[in-house]
Amino acid sequence: MKIISDYVSRIFMEDPNIVQQAAEIQSTQAIAAIQKDKYPVKRGILGNFVYSLGLMATYTFLRFSSEGKNNIPKEIPYVIACNHQTYVDGMWLASFLPRKHFKVMCCLAASDLETSHGLLGRMIMRVGQGIAVDRYGSPVRGLIKAKKEIEKGQIMLVHPEGTRSHDGKVAELKDGAAYMAIKANVPLLPIYIEGGYDVFSRHMKKPQPWDHKNHRRKKVVVHYGKPFHPADFGKDAHKLTEAVTDWMLQMEKNAN
Repeated sequence: MKIISDYVSRIFMEDPNIVQQAAEIQSTQAIAAIQKDKYPVKRGILGNFVYSLGLMATYTFLRFSSEGKNNIPKEIPYVIACNHQTYVDGMWLASFLPRKHFKVMCCLAASDLETSHGLLGRMIMRVGQGIAVDRYGSPVRGLIKAKKEIEKGQIMLVHPEGTRSHDGKVAELKDGAAYMAIKANVPLLPIYIEGGYDVFSRHMKKPQPWDHKNHRRKKVVVHYGKPFHPADFGKDAHKLTEAVTDWMLQMEKNAN
C-alpha cells in the first residue's frame, strides 16, 4: 500500500494542473476559515471609543430621546428589527439598551460597507460588530452565520428594508429578521427611529443637525415596540414580517 501511495503522490506532484488545483482548494479553504473567524467584527477599544464619541456628538447637537424603553426584553438573546434612515441607526438604538446587551449586540450589514463606504463604513462595521451579507448575491451565508451567533447568546440587529430609505418612509420589509427570530426561537423587538432622515439621509454628505427654519436642534426619537414572539404567528416568517410592517407604518403615521 505504501508503494501505491508513494506512486500516486509522485503523479500528483509531477502534474502541474493537479498541483495548481490542490493549491486553489487550499487557498479557498483558508479564505473561508479567515472569513468564519472575521465575523462578527470585534468592536474592541477603537469601536467603543468611536461609539462614545458618536453619542457625545448626538446629545450635543440633537434633541435626542426614546420612548418605550420598558419594552426592551430583560433576557437575551433576541432579534432587533429597525427601520433604516441613516448610517448611525444602530448607534442610536443601542444607546438605550442595557450595557450588557450592547456588549453582545451584532448586526447584519451589507458586505460593500467595508469596501465602498470608506473609513465611515469600516467604523460602522466595527462599532456594530457587523456580519457581512451579500445583498446583491446570495445572503444565505450571512443569515446562517447570524443565526448561529444568536444561538450563542448574541443580540442581532437587522434592517429588514435592506438599505437606507430613499425618501424617509418605510420601504418593503424582507423576511430576514423574522426568519432568524423563528429559527433561533427568540423574541423580535421592533424599533422605529423618528427624525433620523432629516438629520443624516443617504442624500447628505454630512449630518445636518440644525433646523434653520425653527432655529433649534433637530429632534430624533427612538421608539421601542412590544416584542413579537414567533409562536404567536405559527412560526410563519411572512406573517411575522407583516406584523412588524404594520407596526412600523403605524409609527410612521403617528410621527407625521
